[in-house]
Amino acid sequence: MVVRVERVVEVPAPREQVWEFISDPAKRAGAISVVEDWEVHDDGHATWYVKLPIPLVDRRIAFETEERKREEPRYVEFTGSSKVAHIVGEHELEETAEGTRLTNRFVVDGKLPGVERFFSRNLGDEMDNLEAAIRADLGLTQP
Repeated sequence: MVVRVERVVEVPAPREQVWEFISDPAKRAGAISVVEDWEVHDDGHATWYVKLPIPLVDRRIAFETEERKREEPRYVEFTGSSKVAHIVGEHELEETAEGTRLTNRFVVDGKLPGVERFFSRNLGDEMDNLEAAIRADLGLTQP
């Protein structure tokens, strides 16, 4: 089973400011609760160290991430691969009269039992965390 989640948020800030956050792999990693640590490499890749609270995964898992597509300041797509799952994330930014519409899409293809169920139950909360981190980074209050 593949899990797909899409969330659209309105951020009352210019697109370039939202782009500064969403295009930064360290800031994206820091917004996700199951990411315990990360390393950003000089070649544009990053490693996210993830701890999933599921029975078959009792250790940190390294997700090797990389950007597949980048159209500044409008769109970024990245992938993350590990022994337990493959993830594709997309962030699309559109200017609006009030600021920026940010569309977040994630597809998770689990390789172990329980991984997809975990993400199915928790990706909505992780999208809330991402929105809160963007707002905090920009000095904005929560909606």
